[in-house]
Amino acid sequence: MESLYIAVDVGATNIRVALGDAEGRLYVKFREKTVRSGGRLSIAEQILEIIGKNVSPRMLENVNAIGIGSIGPLDLKRGRIVGTPNLPFDVVELVEPLKNRLRKPVYLVNDCVAGVMGEWVYGAGRGYRNVVYITISTGIGGGAIVDGHLLLGKDGNAHEVGHMVVDLEGIMECGCGCRGHWEAYCSGSKIPAYAEHLLSTMPVEEVRASSLYHHYVKGELTAEIIYRAAAEGDRIAMEIVEAIGKINAIGVANVVNVYDPELVTIGGAVALRNSSLVLQPIIKYVKKYVVNRLPKIMLTPLGEDIVLYGALAIAANPPRELLEAMGI
Repeated sequence: MESLYIAVDVGATNIRVALGDAEGRLYVKFREKTVRSGGRLSIAEQILEIIGKNVSPRMLENVNAIGIGSIGPLDLKRGRIVGTPNLPFDVVELVEPLKNRLRKPVYLVNDCVAGVMGEWVYGAGRGYRNVVYITISTGIGGGAIVDGHLLLGKDGNAHEVGHMVVDLEGIMECGCGCRGHWEAYCSGSKIPAYAEHLLSTMPVEEVRASSLYHHYVKGELTAEIIYRAAAEGDRIAMEIVEAIGKINAIGVANVVNVYDPELVTIGGAVALRNSSLVLQPIIKYVKKYVVNRLPKIMLTPLGEDIVLYGALAIAANPPRELLEAMGI
């Protein structure tokens, strides 16, 4: 049997596990809601349980390595998540529990670092030397390939683009506790709060005429409700989505100015489920803020599987930069 690899996507909402090969074929995929109780080993135990239930001992014998793309921040040398704003754990151990139980090499990167690796190896980034991937999901993050090198940073957190400051006044508070961050305005978890702020500044009679009003007064706004109303032509919802889009354009422009990519791909649940409402304002406004030559900006063709593809890529062929960062 050919060599196999296990790819893991650790998100704040879901954990996804896949079995694939070095050519980028994902044979089987599994998804579970991410556990939000237990200790620092609970997520590793959940991953091991998913593997144990779905990967036979015979197939596991042919698995060469495990790649993990995870929400951050990370401590790469210790193989763990530390202080993430999107999970109720101070520390999440990942590499050691999996390595000890499975007796296989385990490689960990930020989920968006995995995303850019997936794009570069298997997706739209093939043939480029400068690629950025941005996710707009529960949180906002990014990954970058610059001059053919994967950027990691001292702890593996060189791509926390969601925590760039886009509002000096700091009107909205981010999940990390800081104010004015991109993620505080445009991430799936924070869009409702920003929408409530915007609604509070609009004429009351116009807000009452919106389909958002009864959700607003009940405190039940969600990103899904807001984007659906905008897609249906609700004027107030469209204004909110446009405001979010302008901030997304500032964030993308900052990324272009810092990394100077040839290609920027965008994914994550918010972007993929509302593709035109997210992408069009970025394309419309980003030119106002960039100083570098504008790259191609597009949705990722790898869809929701992009982190799995990246985890597969690092498991099959771990980059030198990652091996050095992990002390291997």
